[in-house]
Amino acid sequence: MWYLDIMEDNLTESDRNRLSKIWAPVTVGVQPDDSRRGLCVMPDGEIRYYGVEGKSHCWDKDGISVYLSSYNGLDWARKEGPAGSAPVINTGTVQNGTLAMGAAARLPWSGRYVTAVNFTDEERRGTWAMLSDIGPGDPAPVMVKICDEVCGDLFQPVLLEDRKRLLVSTYVNQNGDYFPRVLISDDDGEHWKTVLINPTPKHIPVFPHRGIRWQNNGSEPNLAELPDGRLMLLARTSLDYFYVYYSQDHGDSWDEGSPSIFHGTLTTPYLLKLSDGRVICFWNNTRPMAEPDHDRTWPPVSDYVKEGRGEDAFTNRDIDHAALTSDGVFGEGFRDVGRNEIRGASDFRVRGGSTSSADKSVHQFQALELPMGKVLVAYGQNSISRRMAVFDVNWLYEKSNSEDFGLGMGHISTHLFVKSLSDSHLGKGFNGHCAWNRTDGALLVPDPDCTGGEVLQICRVKDSRLVSDRQGMAWNFPATKNGILKLQIRIEGSGVRVRLCDHWINPGDEYVGLYAAYDFELDARSLPTGTWCDVKIAFTDGYAKIFTGDKLLFQAAQKLDVPCGISYLHLQTMAEETDFLGTLIRRMEFCAE
Repeated sequence: MWYLDIMEDNLTESDRNRLSKIWAPVTVGVQPDDSRRGLCVMPDGEIRYYGVEGKSHCWDKDGISVYLSSYNGLDWARKEGPAGSAPVINTGTVQNGTLAMGAAARLPWSGRYVTAVNFTDEERRGTWAMLSDIGPGDPAPVMVKICDEVCGDLFQPVLLEDRKRLLVSTYVNQNGDYFPRVLISDDDGEHWKTVLINPTPKHIPVFPHRGIRWQNNGSEPNLAELPDGRLMLLARTSLDYFYVYYSQDHGDSWDEGSPSIFHGTLTTPYLLKLSDGRVICFWNNTRPMAEPDHDRTWPPVSDYVKEGRGEDAFTNRDIDHAALTSDGVFGEGFRDVGRNEIRGASDFRVRGGSTSSADKSVHQFQALELPMGKVLVAYGQNSISRRMAVFDVNWLYEKSNSEDFGLGMGHISTHLFVKSLSDSHLGKGFNGHCAWNRTDGALLVPDPDCTGGEVLQICRVKDSRLVSDRQGMAWNFPATKNGILKLQIRIEGSGVRVRLCDHWINPGDEYVGLYAAYDFELDARSLPTGTWCDVKIAFTDGYAKIFTGDKLLFQAAQKLDVPCGISYLHLQTMAEETDFLGTLIRRMEFCAE
């Protein structure tokens, strides 16, 4: 990467010491706008994150153009840019109709900066390239028309340095179908050609779904060059997986597309190519709750939602993940790099106000390689939830993880959903974009052995205000097909259903068992009650063996194929009625074999 040596030269001794100590993701700041296209690097190695401060929500154009500045990725200073210098980050639409350049990609072979933007007014309607030899902040960039169509969600250009080629991934909406599109220039943005790609299939409600999802069949595509030279493009879908497309000829043509290995529904993927050729995928490796019968829900939703032209609630945008490949096959990591800090908030819909993006999720990403083997990733939309974090790439290669709740529940998910207003009410002046309020499910309670520590209690309290009151817990560890999980567990009331999964599923989801690779129960039939038990779960070759001490309790057969291995432990109460005693968890350990 052209800027890495420059950045490294800028680092002070203190910067080096601080960066060297970062391993797992560490939050370093809050970016000024949605996480899609605001990051860029100046010729002297300055990192900038452009945004529009003070918007009422992500589609508004009103606000102050600002950017954050850093020379080490750790410390950030706020600065105001020239009027209108930042496009609306979420869409690529130029703010207030001005032409000043915001974030852009620098071409290392020429020094020129290039970005793609769109205009929706009649005079300039279409998609354009901004070109500048000055870079971000240029009040008069050269404008080149790419096409007459307004391409949506324009990412920053991806550079094929060996060919001096630029590729911008985007999409066009044609009669309700989202066609991924790649914009290509071989002369530093002076001329462009467009390549249209097939849309993905649409969502068809099959049990447990009783209604259709918002139909996004190929929007927000993102691409990168793999180590073997192929181009890989991931597209957003309304299905349970992103769709993947490959190009063997540097983007000139693409295959028909197929379901990828990456779980993801109505969210945005992001691919980052590192300087050594490895590629990191950032995405929400999560599953939303099943779609209800929208004609029978209370409160009611609009016809827009019922017809698949909008969503009722995003219940899968609270956990971010990263996986890594060095050979084109993503097999390392699948680790959660960011968790929504307000994922259990009882006022989730309105928390953070509407002075930024209305979406309180941590979906959407942009990332940048830093010196010393570190990566800067920006994720999220609303200022209450979006964050920038730095982590070491080698953290993705770890083979173990553990949790004893000594630092609280920050590494697990336990929230349950409150029956809330669904749908987007922004047009009516109300905040809470496609979101439900939440509440705590499983809680920390004092260890009954009076150790001074706390343990997690998974029980059930019947509550008709909740979408599901079935308490549970989801915990992530590095993905593997063969591994050992150890639990310190104490059955007090009803036991727990144990599910080993390859993605995050909502703690209270009634249908976790349908999507689990392994599914079994731990209760009084297999463990003594009122005493701590050390349980070992060893999974390999299609079977999980469950032990307590040296005693084999039983085996469980693998139900589903998991191409990238297991990366989640999901525990959920077995109680069908109120159970205040539940099951206690003191410690969890994982190690890949």
